[in-house]
Amino acid sequence: MDRRAFLKTGAILPAAAALPKLSFAQGAFDLRPTVKWRTFEVTTRVEIVFPEGATRVWLPVPSVDSGYQKILDNAWSGNAPTAKIAYDGKYGAGMLYAEWPTTEKNPVVELYSRFATRDHAVDFSARPEPAERLSPGQHAFYTESTEHMPTDGIVKKTALDITKGARTDYDKAKAIYEWIVENTYRDPKTRGCGVGDIKTMLETGNLGGKCADLNALYVGLARAVGLPARD
Repeated sequence: MDRRAFLKTGAILPAAAALPKLSFAQGAFDLRPTVKWRTFEVTTRVEIVFPEGATRVWLPVPSVDSGYQKILDNAWSGNAPTAKIAYDGKYGAGMLYAEWPTTEKNPVVELYSRFATRDHAVDFSARPEPAERLSPGQHAFYTESTEHMPTDGIVKKTALDITKGARTDYDKAKAIYEWIVENTYRDPKTRGCGVGDIKTMLETGNLGGKCADLNALYVGLARAVGLPARD
């Protein structure tokens, strides 16, 4: 397979048994039988062994509905008197928020998520159809600098070097993608998903990491040359 093909496939995840006394956040999505959707179930269980004071837990939930991912439901069980689905006010990321009082000595919560995915690919041997134009506000939002994804300094310089000679946004996006493929790698020793500190990655020359690092590096480089990109 050509690594430069923008191919995104759903990873196989373990199926989970149904949970008793579940609280549901979404209703079921009626999958169309003519579309090759795959349904997955994921269970995340958290137990706080030695709680000190009040305990709070935030667990990510699938929160994107698109042409290649559908949220079916999120449900939870446990002994938290307060538990609800909450969303980040800026980016819209969904999470289960659970809270226990200081009197609870064994906080437990179990999150059950169901979602469907299907393969999504872009054929770069043929130019994609023109995308919808973003509003000025959307364009500014998806090109702005963030704490871990600055768009000046070494990030700007690197992005300009990568896209030198590229005439169109399409050519710039492809050049950055090819640079990412050729220069970065997945480092299994990286803790968690990585932190996405792209300035440090470029300054140190350590271009290994995990999803939060490599994805953020592409997004930051794209934004540095004016390409709207979503982390």
